[in-house]
Amino acid sequence: MLKTIAHRVAILCFIAFSLFPLFWLLKVSVTPNDLLYSEGVRLWPSRVTLDHFSFVLANSEFPRFFGNSLIVSGTTAVCTTILAALMGYALSRFRFRGKLWLAGLLLVTQMFPLVMLVAPIFKILAPLGLTNSLAGLIVVYTAFNVPFASFLMQGFFDGIPPDLEEAAMIDGADRFTAFRQIILPLGLPGIAATLGFVFTAAWSEMIFALMLISGNDKATFPVGLLSFVSKFSVDYGQMMAAGVLALIPACLFFLMIQRYLVQGMTAGAVKG
Repeated sequence: MLKTIAHRVAILCFIAFSLFPLFWLLKVSVTPNDLLYSEGVRLWPSRVTLDHFSFVLANSEFPRFFGNSLIVSGTTAVCTTILAALMGYALSRFRFRGKLWLAGLLLVTQMFPLVMLVAPIFKILAPLGLTNSLAGLIVVYTAFNVPFASFLMQGFFDGIPPDLEEAAMIDGADRFTAFRQIILPLGLPGIAATLGFVFTAAWSEMIFALMLISGNDKATFPVGLLSFVSKFSVDYGQMMAAGVLALIPACLFFLMIQRYLVQGMTAGAVKG
């Protein structure tokens, strides 16, 4: 009995620890500027306001940053998932010379600090005219997310019996038709997980967005948050309001794909 209680208390403590930053984000976003420092540390302000949200939406460039991030993150997630599905299927089903070396090379690409790669990537993109452009960010984000996403998709494809597509090919389907009509529908949980991972990674990435974008017209949301930081002060209320608004797309995205994520987590729970 005590063990069960301790286990549940530990879970509740972990949940509270995880959600407290989000709660504090919301709390500061609705706190008037005159109460941010005068009331001290309180769980909830004595007076709330939506002025920060109205300023962010109507009097700042946040809607533009928000739209740029949606374009970059959504396009990156789709492109990366398509490439990762094809590569993951190849790694899962085909046996070819150098396969282990290729897998090792993909893993090596994940070991380098991003800061170390900014300068060479800038030198590559500049002659191509891809600096200070959303297309350049999409190319970079896709390139960096494909390796891990490919291994993620490979793991899901490994769990699908090869007999299913072999049976389809015996009935006259070619390899691509079997992949499209049989493997992809069964791999929807993996596709959803990959989409969610890549979308979140691209949505929150800041280093490349800061170094490759030089104008506010192409800036993404993480870089746009810096506009609330002036030389001598930080407008925490407006910054937190922008942060709350930035959570909405990610929450809606995961709400749309949660059914497939649950299927993926429970796919091997029942032995057939």
